[in-house]
Amino acid sequence: MTSKLNYPEVGRTTVPGRALPAGYNHLHHRVLIGHGRDVLQAAGAAVTGWRMHRAAGVRMRTTAVRAEPGVAVECAIGIGPLRLTAPCEVVWSSYQPDRIGFAYGTRNGHPECGEESFVVEMGPDKAVWFTVTAFSRPSRWYTRLAGPIVPYLQLRYARHCGRTLRRLAGCG
Repeated sequence: MTSKLNYPEVGRTTVPGRALPAGYNHLHHRVLIGHGRDVLQAAGAAVTGWRMHRAAGVRMRTTAVRAEPGVAVECAIGIGPLRLTAPCEVVWSSYQPDRIGFAYGTRNGHPECGEESFVVEMGPDKAVWFTVTAFSRPSRWYTRLAGPIVPYLQLRYARHCGRTLRRLAGCG
C-alpha cells in the first residue's frame, strides 16, 4: 500500500455540516438506523471495526482492527483481474458517547481523490442516524471517463451501507 494522501483538504469531513471543498463532487447521505444506546454501540462497532464494509461486499485490508488516524486501508471490489483496489488512510476517528465513526482519505493509486466519512450518531430523542459524507473527484483516466456514473455509484453504495448497517445493528 502506498502512503501519501492525494488531496490537500485533509479532515474536511470532521465537523458535521461544515462546507465541503469546492471542485469536488459532494455526497451527503443520512439514514435512520434505529433507537437507543445498544443500537449506537452495535452500529458504531460495525463501522469502526470494518464489519459494515465487509458485510457490504468490500474486501478490506487494514493495518489495525479498528479505525484510528494513520491506519492504512485498502478497499477492493470485484473479482480476479476485474478487481478494483483503492488505497486509503484513516484521517480521523471519533469515539464519543453519542458519536462514533471515522473518515478515510484517498492515497496515491486510488481511482478518486478526496475523503469519505462514516458516522453513527444518537440524538437527544435516542434516534440513531448513520451518515456518509464525502467529497471526491476522479484521479484516474477511467474514473474521468466514467463521468457522472461515479457519483451515482457512490450514492448507491452509501445507501447499501445504510441498509447493511441497520441489519448489523439488529434493526432490520
